Amino acid sequence: MNRAELRAARRDDVSGAGPTLEDRPRSRFPGKAGAFAFFGEVLTTGLLIVAAGILVVTLPAALAAGVRHLRRYLAAEGSPVRLFWRDFIAALRGGLVVGLAVVLLSAVLALDVALAGSGALPGGVVIGAVGWAGLVATATALLFAAAAWTPERGWRGAVRSIPSAAAADPIGALYLAATAFFVGLSAWMLVPLIIPALGCAALAVIAIPARRTT
Repeated sequence: MNRAELRAARRDDVSGAGPTLEDRPRSRFPGKAGAFAFFGEVLTTGLLIVAAGILVVTLPAALAAGVRHLRRYLAAEGSPVRLFWRDFIAALRGGLVVGLAVVLLSAVLALDVALAGSGALPGGVVIGAVGWAGLVATATALLFAAAAWTPERGWRGAVRSIPSAAAADPIGALYLAATAFFVGLSAWMLVPLIIPALGCAALAVIAIPARRTT
């Protein structure tokens, strides 16, 4: 093995993308080699999601495409940006209906929260709590659906898988709820923070289910 081949072998060994120089199992996420490069890819994913989801009703399709993009990167597969846009266009079929449903439901819940806070409704504290819980649950369900979407399954199959996915991993569902709350809080604190927050949300969608097999 010459020097260039040795350097290439060492790179593959560190990343886990190829044969290892020592006898150890292949990394679960071989693409996560180099903290700075990985952080940059998470930010890129967040930027892509924001760009594709700027119309709000396109956000489910953008999230699904972002999750698939980051999943390819972590698996050390080819993850060019053009594949993100290909997935996004495919996810728009049915994704616009999901996006419209999420927007309408969120608007109703946000109105309940606003009315509860104004004191115009009796039992405002309870109504406000239910409204906030509904918003978090809606966002959590959206993350579950985005994680499950594939061009073959479509949105109908992805949405139908939400109850079984949540029942199979209730702790993971709580983690996803915390992720959804984190995204909302970040956007409320400073709008540009939505970019890294959505990138982290895409990462959480991938990493949370993987923790059960560690």
